[in-house]
Amino acid sequence: MLLRYFYDEYLAHASYMVGCQKTGEAIVIDPSRNIGQYIVMAKANGLRVTAATETHVHADFVSGARELEARTGAKIYLSDEGGINWKYDNLINVNHQLLKDGDIFSIGHLKFEVMHTPGHTPESISFLLTDTGGGADRPMGVFTGDFIFVGDVGRPDLLETAVGDEGAAEQGAKEMFASIERFKQLPDYLQIWPAHGAGSACGKSLGAIPSSTAGYEKMFNPALQYHDEETFSRDLLRGQPEPPKYFSIMKQVNKSGPTFKGDLAAPSKSNDQSDLIKWLKNGIVIDTRNVDEFGKGHIPGTINIPFNKSFVKWAGWLIDYDKPLYLLVEAGTMNKLLTALYSIGIERIAGYMDVVSAIRNHPHLESYEEIEPEHVNYMERSAVLDVRNQDEWGLGCIPGAAHIMLGTLPDRLDEVPQGCPIVVYCASGIRSAMAASILQANGIKDVYNLKGGYSLWKKQKVVSTKSI
Repeated sequence: MLLRYFYDEYLAHASYMVGCQKTGEAIVIDPSRNIGQYIVMAKANGLRVTAATETHVHADFVSGARELEARTGAKIYLSDEGGINWKYDNLINVNHQLLKDGDIFSIGHLKFEVMHTPGHTPESISFLLTDTGGGADRPMGVFTGDFIFVGDVGRPDLLETAVGDEGAAEQGAKEMFASIERFKQLPDYLQIWPAHGAGSACGKSLGAIPSSTAGYEKMFNPALQYHDEETFSRDLLRGQPEPPKYFSIMKQVNKSGPTFKGDLAAPSKSNDQSDLIKWLKNGIVIDTRNVDEFGKGHIPGTINIPFNKSFVKWAGWLIDYDKPLYLLVEAGTMNKLLTALYSIGIERIAGYMDVVSAIRNHPHLESYEEIEPEHVNYMERSAVLDVRNQDEWGLGCIPGAAHIMLGTLPDRLDEVPQGCPIVVYCASGIRSAMAASILQANGIKDVYNLKGGYSLWKKQKVVSTKSI
């Protein structure tokens, strides 16, 4: 048997390829949209991808299962559990098999047993893997998807908070408790292969270790230490991070089937400043440089989303899927940017330009200043805006500050005071820098970014009496 692990740092997403070397067949579990990596890996190991599966209808990335089926002829195995609202659509011409709890299917000598594990979503399933070709008659591990993570379990509230299914959060928490009780009956020696790691919004405290064992999680995973459903449900639902806005879009895309990545038209490159003027009028222009470079000088009307490990998260929050998107990019990053954007279904990328050339040739740049924490009190007529997450805000804030979480800022600009300086802050100064770019792009020009954010302000014990 061959087992290969693939990890997308932008999505904090783990996928797996399992191959039977005796028959030359391989299956991909929870594939990302970047399916080429699986095909290349299979070929390098003398295998061919004959199957793909996913543990549930994903909300945080575009699944590559259907494109693998179309490109390689792989059969896809999909959950048939959960209510009618969470069944897969448009499968008439797709080589597939629907799965129920207790079903078994084989890829070569590899046996997969289906375990229905609702909680994160109603249709969630896990896969117990047994290598019968090696003489085993018991499973060696389980692919848990968004059910059991290292140090956490999948959040049960997304169908309510991201999709709008009222009452689904509480029901999901109850189902998660029951699924965990069933999980606890599994042998301690089983390896645990989850679909996400630290940084994913599919849970609130995922570990950064790629795998674990059932026994270890039973002993040390905080979510597995409860004995009554009510307390478990209350604690699990409390403190979950805000679900990125794009999650509701991904649910529908993966349920119905995405456009194949290979069918997407590549955006065109431009070096013409007149094109940039048109882009600013017709769509959204994203400057992908780091916040320090952007703050020193940028083209008016552009929004800053730095191309780092948090890029996909904030792109999903801040980019309007219905508008054309244009990118100002640094040399050598365009292909990676496209992969990242396509991974969450942002496909209307109409053009791009080298950011250095664009800035060099632009007649008028704008900037914003950083302000030291101790100077906040001396800003005349200023307003203070906190763009951190709700849980951070609840633990403390600068007195008198207003709170608008960064991801919701484009939809709440009418709540931002007009006609006075705005001091924006987050925990460290990165998110607030992006917020400053959004404010400036929408005509609020007198903006200051709090250097070091709330962390430095608190450290220096600055006391503010500002109100908003």
